[in-house]
Amino acid sequence: MSIAINKLEIENVKRIKAVKVEPSPTGLTVIGGNNNQGKTSVLDSIAWALGGNRFKPSKATREGSVVPPSLKITMSNGLIVERKGKNSSLKVIDPNGNKGGQQLLDSFVEELAINLPKFMDSTAKEKADILLQIIGVGPQLAELEIKEKQLYDQRHAIGVIADQKEKFAKEQTYYPDAPKELVSIADLIAEQQEVLVKNGENARKRQNAQQIKTAYEGKLAEVNRLSEQLKAAQAELETLENDLQIATDLTINLIDESTEEIESNIANIEQINLKVRANLDKEKAEEEARVQREEYNRLSSEIEAVRKDKRDLLTNADLPLEGLSVNDGKLLYLGQEWDNMSGSQQLMVTTAIVRKLKPDCGFVLIDKLEQMDQITLDQFGKWLEDEGLQAIATRVSTGDECSIIIEDGYSLDNKTHQPTTEVGTGTPQTPSWQGGF
Repeated sequence: MSIAINKLEIENVKRIKAVKVEPSPTGLTVIGGNNNQGKTSVLDSIAWALGGNRFKPSKATREGSVVPPSLKITMSNGLIVERKGKNSSLKVIDPNGNKGGQQLLDSFVEELAINLPKFMDSTAKEKADILLQIIGVGPQLAELEIKEKQLYDQRHAIGVIADQKEKFAKEQTYYPDAPKELVSIADLIAEQQEVLVKNGENARKRQNAQQIKTAYEGKLAEVNRLSEQLKAAQAELETLENDLQIATDLTINLIDESTEEIESNIANIEQINLKVRANLDKEKAEEEARVQREEYNRLSSEIEAVRKDKRDLLTNADLPLEGLSVNDGKLLYLGQEWDNMSGSQQLMVTTAIVRKLKPDCGFVLIDKLEQMDQITLDQFGKWLEDEGLQAIATRVSTGDECSIIIEDGYSLDNKTHQPTTEVGTGTPQTPSWQGGF
């Protein structure tokens, strides 16, 4: 079971003259009073008594007092811790008879419990590191965060390139009527020459047919004119007639091809190839953008997988408070960073972490609770009770929420505002237990 403070008795420390407090075993015990009455001195005294001389106030002895400071704290495990005398020597009385000093106290007193500002004022990274240290997943989470950062940076660079290439491809001009490949002027000229040769052959065949026809007509006229030579010319006529028929058959279906389109392409080859190159550049840019976008999406999937591993790691960890997590090296509670948490949430987180750091330490000291209204105080106190934790806090107030009032260095019962006289029969100015226990 966690160790709490059952009773504390303090004399002549800082502003304190004589104070006795019996805090509630669990929940919130509020020490109230006006400013400069000695409230914070109570917490400083506890820290000094339990934490050792490193927590000793620079001016520990009350101003004007000729009696040295005296502190006595009774713990719930039966230990009695005393500091008194000229040197404020430590004495730890163990009911089981075991000897012990500061080392025994350090075994169950967590430093942050008596020095809560050390945690609350630390950086976001330091808070996260403490949490990761106590739940034992710091190295694994750090490795995952490094991997996530590397993937994120890589994805970001890829995304920038993909955006640039997509923008470049979008701005490129495209000609849907242009050929798919660049046009060669040599190929066009060769194609033109082939057509011209073919057309020349057709012209030769036509010329040949015309020559035969002329010869045939001349011979026919000669036959008509020279009847006496008809027989001699008849054979030649029949031959020419056959040749004419063959030549006519060869030319009847001949069609000349136009070179107009080829000539146009030759004349406009630079413009055509300009369009082709533009189309090729656009297609290349689109392909490069597609490749980059696919890589971006792949890296996004890897990042999400790493983030899931981080969530699983923290989900399965033994966290000190439900809702606590670490992301990007920062401690979060219910999804909020430290500076976005309410004052009560910050105290709940800190108190839970203190308990996790040293489970035997069942108490914390909290100075200056003015930030909390009564409802928040009640909620925080109820949470402490449910968790079996004890908090001793100060607050500039003399209201009903205060268990003890400190006035001019003395502790007063809040219901009567009279000096406590549970020990001895002394007056408020000089209690019978002043000067020793």
